[in-house]
Amino acid sequence: MTEMHSGLLTIIATPIGNLEDLSPRAGQAIAHASLILVEDRRHAQRLFQHLGVQPKTMALHEHNERALAPQIAQRIAAGEQIALLSDAGMPLISDPGFPLLALLREQQLPVTIIPGPNAAVAALTLSGLPSDRFSFEGFLPAKAGARRARLAVLQSESRTMIFYEAPHRIVATITDMAELWGLNRPAALCRELTKIYEECLRDSLGGLLERLSQHPDKVRGEMTLILGGAPEQDPGEQEADRWLAPLLEELPLTQAVRIAEAQSGMAHRLLYRRALALTSGREPA
Repeated sequence: MTEMHSGLLTIIATPIGNLEDLSPRAGQAIAHASLILVEDRRHAQRLFQHLGVQPKTMALHEHNERALAPQIAQRIAAGEQIALLSDAGMPLISDPGFPLLALLREQQLPVTIIPGPNAAVAALTLSGLPSDRFSFEGFLPAKAGARRARLAVLQSESRTMIFYEAPHRIVATITDMAELWGLNRPAALCRELTKIYEECLRDSLGGLLERLSQHPDKVRGEMTLILGGAPEQDPGEQEADRWLAPLLEELPLTQAVRIAEAQSGMAHRLLYRRALALTSGREPA
């Protein structure tokens, strides 16, 4: 166990719903820190009230973290004990904190962590999908074109994939996945984890779309989407996809195939077949 001491940043995982999930060690670290970096002061106040503490706080979020990082690093170098929280779960995982950690690493200042709740790992465990190898993809782009382009790049990903998504985009995201990867791709939609209305819908992409259309009340709350990976490819297909995926983001299919063929020396037939698969989500017969 690493003890709190002078000149230290402590990264603390906070509950993703149920406040009782905060560890005793995390509570002690919050109470003893001279400054708490929080994503949203109003949100953090609920946790502080649960602990019966009123620590000094500083807001650290995506809009100010790069500007504040040097000041915080200077305070740690001067001997302050500072803690970093996000609104829920583990800081830095689709949450603020990376610019600060990168600077502390550069300056060789001490950092420790108190692990705990994390929606991605919790949902993966509940999903019933393979968990020995997985890829955390976080939030997809909000705009439809950029989202579909990113999904096209992931077409051949064989590991289980974890996505965060907002309720107002979840149906559009699953629809794009179904169109690109097929209605039968196994999936699980976990919502409101550790809260009163916790639910994990285990189904195919097509099945999830049907269930959400029949029960629009389920399109709410904090959501984590787990997707089964694509079948393993042979090395030739993997190499073809590596060349094609970035080209298909910007170019028509025939032009992307022509450029990939010229640059890679791979067979036109293989490249064309993989391009069709990457853009349609269906393997040609």
